[in-house]
Amino acid sequence: MLIFLIGYMGCGKSSIGRRLAARLGVPFVDMDTEIERREGLSVSDIFARHGEAHFRRVEREVLADLCALERGVVATGGGVPCGEGNMERMNRSGLTVYFRMSPDKLVRRLEHGRDKRPLIRHMDDEQLLAYISGHLARREPFYAQAGLVMACDNISDDYIARHIEMYVENHPGGGDVVRPCGAGEPRS
Repeated sequence: MLIFLIGYMGCGKSSIGRRLAARLGVPFVDMDTEIERREGLSVSDIFARHGEAHFRRVEREVLADLCALERGVVATGGGVPCGEGNMERMNRSGLTVYFRMSPDKLVRRLEHGRDKRPLIRHMDDEQLLAYISGHLARREPFYAQAGLVMACDNISDDYIARHIEMYVENHPGGGDVVRPCGAGEPRS
């Protein structure tokens, strides 16, 4: 099975994706890392030298290639689901899992990694919270199209990986759209 992890930057797609792939015994691909490999530049440098439009074009090309895989775990970039037809393409190709987090939690998770993220590099906490809140509100309709939506504010990365692993074991074909993980779940 091919699994696409989606959600806002900083929600844990890459770290959880590595754990999940290891648990399932399948390859892991981080889309940003794949884009950097293909372009020979860091994401920050791609944005600086070529702009966001170029980055999004390369991102679409990489997604098309990844959708052809038979199995694996793919950590997408935060904007991937918003690209024209991208959610439909991922949903046809595999299971999409949205890691839903509140703007406050995302700000806390992004505190120490801002320098690596060109869109938020120069923001203070207040600006970042306002930016994430607005951005997340615009992206939510795309993210909500995922096959599995997990509320992840107070849940450990290990629990999330285990939960997805159990879901895949019980729904080998991908299953229907479900909203299983929210209030009352184990906390980290």
